[in-house]
Amino acid sequence: MKYIMALDQGTTSSRCILFDRAGRICSSAQKEFKQYYPRPGWVEHDAQEIWDTTLEVARTALLKLKAPAADVAAIGITNQRETTVVWDRATGRPVCPAIVWQCRRTSGMVDELVRAGYTELIRSRTGLVPDAYFSGTKLRWILENVPGARERAEAGELLFGTVDSWLIWKLTGGAAHVTDYTNASRTMLFDIHRLCWDGELLSLLGIPRAMLPELRPSSQVYGWTPFELLGGEIPVAGAAGDQQSALFGQCCFEPGDMKNTYGTGCFLLMNTGARPVESKNGLLTTVAASLPGPPQYALEGSVFTAGAAVQWLRDELGVISSAAESREYAESVPDTAGVYVVPAFTGLGAPYWDQYARGMITGITRGFSRAHLVRATLESIAYQTCDICRAMASDARVPLTQLKVDGGASANDFLMQFQSDVLGAQVLRPECIETTALGAAFLAGLAVGFWKGLGDVRSSWECARVFSPEMDCARREELLGGWHRAVACARGAARTDGV
Repeated sequence: MKYIMALDQGTTSSRCILFDRAGRICSSAQKEFKQYYPRPGWVEHDAQEIWDTTLEVARTALLKLKAPAADVAAIGITNQRETTVVWDRATGRPVCPAIVWQCRRTSGMVDELVRAGYTELIRSRTGLVPDAYFSGTKLRWILENVPGARERAEAGELLFGTVDSWLIWKLTGGAAHVTDYTNASRTMLFDIHRLCWDGELLSLLGIPRAMLPELRPSSQVYGWTPFELLGGEIPVAGAAGDQQSALFGQCCFEPGDMKNTYGTGCFLLMNTGARPVESKNGLLTTVAASLPGPPQYALEGSVFTAGAAVQWLRDELGVISSAAESREYAESVPDTAGVYVVPAFTGLGAPYWDQYARGMITGITRGFSRAHLVRATLESIAYQTCDICRAMASDARVPLTQLKVDGGASANDFLMQFQSDVLGAQVLRPECIETTALGAAFLAGLAVGFWKGLGDVRSSWECARVFSPEMDCARREELLGGWHRAVACARGAARTDGV
């Protein structure tokens, strides 16, 4: 067999990439799907459209190579995490729109949990801080607000899953209702130490256990595709949440290895090995993608809005016609004219965890232009990453000397150089920046013997470019000071309780 199929189901698009044994991209297809914003702070997807676009890109990628299903050794899935889907076990139809990880509708539920004193329980069991970001309160909202949902869920008629579970269920014709440990670790319902659903948290949030998927490692055969989907029975053999998949795809297999993915959001992970590390600086403890056996763990810092801020410039403001154009505008001016953009459209993630923060542009003067806005928006991605890197270095007690990067925005040379400058560290961009999909391919390929072990996959990682810092320390701290003042303006902006 010639290829591994990676299905990369993201927040704004579905992609399929076919990789060969050398980890090279042989074929790819991508299709965007609609974003729904029914109320301020709410974000939804059509789960059926997610499946339709996923199946379409899988078929298209095969067609481009004129490759039959028999050429595909396995399918690996990587996905937007936390996004919550509930569907009918019998019909396979979603009972309501999927609630996206960015959605803030359950902020009030989270406040109740915090006021009731459950923060430490959630933290100690799940490695997470209470936040509307995670799936648990989203699922509770569906059960409480979709007519008949709770009764049907308790009767075993409804199934819950993050996007990996939804796709595996559809890909196997409803034969497998599973999730892997990495996706489970983002639900706020999963005990990361015992690797099981936590009964106390399920009871706290009123979640019927009958609707939860089975728990599996990230690299394992979960089931096979029916012939009619792709023209053959292909094993579905790997799954990991997008950020853990990228960590695996960057070959960060050893404690201390770090990567940052620049996608819709921006996510930095550090492998901490077999020992979960509790953060003192607002980071999350999560399960890393790994092979069957003892689990590996990671520290994670999450930026809610990264590439989505560039999308905002393009789609809502119309100041650029494409994401690639942002580099040209940013490089046309020497600085931002003192302006900072804080893209807290759905709150701020690590290390702030302020669900009431909102977007802010500070420092505008008469000379402020379109180019300054674009540059400040790109710089905001680097500043948010820097905040997390500094918190992570403090938790891990190691100096930051280099950061591996991937994701669409890592192709932007301006952003990567500025990232190196504000970090004061080298930024390493691999030859293949599609490491999220590559990680899913590695996990699936290892499960079926396409690759024989981690040594096989390590040999495929190749550095394409190193960005080294060119900014002096005084200028770096001056810029970061301005950024932190701008963040202070954005924090709590959506509060109506006077706090």
